[in-house]
Amino acid sequence: MVELNEMEEFRNQAYDSARLYKEKTKKWHDQHILPQHFAEGQQVLLYNSRLRLFPGKLKSRWSGPFIVHKVYPHRAVELKAPDSDAIFKVNGQRLKIYNGAPIMRDKVDVYLLDT
Repeated sequence: MVELNEMEEFRNQAYDSARLYKEKTKKWHDQHILPQHFAEGQQVLLYNSRLRLFPGKLKSRWSGPFIVHKVYPHRAVELKAPDSDAIFKVNGQRLKIYNGAPIMRDKVDVYLLDT
């Protein structure tokens, strides 16, 4: 019986230790998350989580840039495609701010010759 009680105490200590570790890790991670606030007219990139048909290491899951049309409370955002007048609503967690040059969509073939 004594050995069973010791084993139970050891298991409880391991459980408490794992719980404390997870709490500390979550607290540290949450401190490093920067809140994103979007404004109308701002350019953003949209995360495409459904890109599983063509798995590839070099294929980007971010599409865009899109223009923020309207910002709703609770992080909902209406986006407008720059080449068309289509407006659609997405979750703000799937967006990130775009601060760069225009994205080149043309593909170029590069042939390497053995010399």
